[in-house]
Amino acid sequence: MAKAILYRLVTALLGGLLSSLAYPREGIWPMIFVSFAFLLVSIRGLSFWKAFGVGYLGGFAFYVSQIEWMSLYLGPVPLVALSLLEAFFFGLGMAAIARVWRWLEIKPNLRWRDLRISAAIASIWVAREWVSTNLPYGGFPWSRLAMSQSESPLAKWVFFGGQPLLTFVVALISSLAVTWVISTRRQGWQGRKSALTVSLVSLLVGIPLLTPLPKDGNAGYLVIAAVQGNAKAGLFANAERGSILRNHLEATKLIASKAKGQSIDVVVWPENASDINPLADAVTGDAINRLVDDKLRVPLIFGTITERDGRLYNSSLIWKPGVGATDWYDKKRPVPFAEYVPDREFWYSIAPDLIGLVSHGYTFGTRDGIFDMGNRQLGVLICFEVAIDDISRDLVHSGAQVILSQTNNSDFGHSDETFQQVAIAKLRAIETGRAVVNDSTVGVSAVFGPDGALLDQLPTFEAGAMVTKVPLRNDLTPAMAIGSGLDLLINAIAALLIALSIGKKPILAIGRLTLRAKKKALSKR
Repeated sequence: MAKAILYRLVTALLGGLLSSLAYPREGIWPMIFVSFAFLLVSIRGLSFWKAFGVGYLGGFAFYVSQIEWMSLYLGPVPLVALSLLEAFFFGLGMAAIARVWRWLEIKPNLRWRDLRISAAIASIWVAREWVSTNLPYGGFPWSRLAMSQSESPLAKWVFFGGQPLLTFVVALISSLAVTWVISTRRQGWQGRKSALTVSLVSLLVGIPLLTPLPKDGNAGYLVIAAVQGNAKAGLFANAERGSILRNHLEATKLIASKAKGQSIDVVVWPENASDINPLADAVTGDAINRLVDDKLRVPLIFGTITERDGRLYNSSLIWKPGVGATDWYDKKRPVPFAEYVPDREFWYSIAPDLIGLVSHGYTFGTRDGIFDMGNRQLGVLICFEVAIDDISRDLVHSGAQVILSQTNNSDFGHSDETFQQVAIAKLRAIETGRAVVNDSTVGVSAVFGPDGALLDQLPTFEAGAMVTKVPLRNDLTPAMAIGSGLDLLINAIAALLIALSIGKKPILAIGRLTLRAKKKALSKR
């Protein structure tokens, strides 16, 4: 018994660790199928709580191996703490998979058993990802199966249903492979079952391969100059005041040599490109005015920290020639424990040294991210917001014809973080059907077309500029038309499967306990 559990723990640990090879920078995307298969094998046939324990270890290895960049400046504590938290949801998801799997396996005369089990596993996994990306404090929208597939032929599935659908497809293919191996070992070779599995996997791979994606500008084109200042702009960099702004002013001079005669429509700087708020500092405001009015003569969109009514915001401003700042966007989803501390008193009592490093908190923005340039609508999001589904979805439904993803990757040095983020930006381009300009302080800065094609890119940790003619689009992709409906549907299916696997008696017992608690509460009033 002890050997069996040890075997499962080792299998789960390997499955979690192997997942890191599938994500950029390694980018060996087929490894995610191997990783997922190991994780499934580790919990098959286990009871709920045993599967939770094994899944918890696998989940910890899954996260800690992928997001090691979190420890670069703050040490191992935040990395371990976040990985332990995410492993809890991971473990619950694996336990639910084990429960439903056992329930379906023992059902007599169940048609298409392997397909139903595989679809159930994929549904529960997608639902688990939804929980992880939304809870707590807005969740951690990283390390989804879909994010490993930016260079895979399967990437086009996001065009049809976003990252939830791509994750579902990846999980389904892996589950079909595992259930096929199990059935073959138990019952021997079965031609019809094998043919069905091969046909379904071929279909899942073939559909995106045969799907042409729109890449032209049905709403025209825009020449965008994106600047990478190569500045020490991290939260803990302690850079000299004004040095980040100077870096971007210098790098902006490189636009002329990159333009090659093209007429530029707009210039973009990344998040935190101006470390002095030009709305509050007259000298900085004058410098921006001179740049925009006398040299660029086109709007400049850039990131800075603004303050209004005593509140701080991580903002993006659009500064137009002869007018100045005409609109701004405040980051709607600041990063917890980096840009603000939720429940500060509680967490400070646990880790005062770490929480004390976050001396101020940014306020959640409420304005839309659309910058109006006549008949052209530019959608703006900031940094990790590119990983949040509803941010991009809202931009498209608000009229964005192109998406500007302004980011600051300085805090993560030469780690894999920036490569993972730009992979997400590529998937967003395919999903939204919009060109995405990912502009970073230090890189990776890149421009993707609506079909995910790389249009331009800069080397990391070098000052530079990209001048790119990007297509503007108005059409909605199927993923944008569906919106969050697919999430709701898969979550409902997963919840129903779990409820059915529990059975009527436990559900009725829970209902009776709930009813008694309500009656007791009412009697006390």
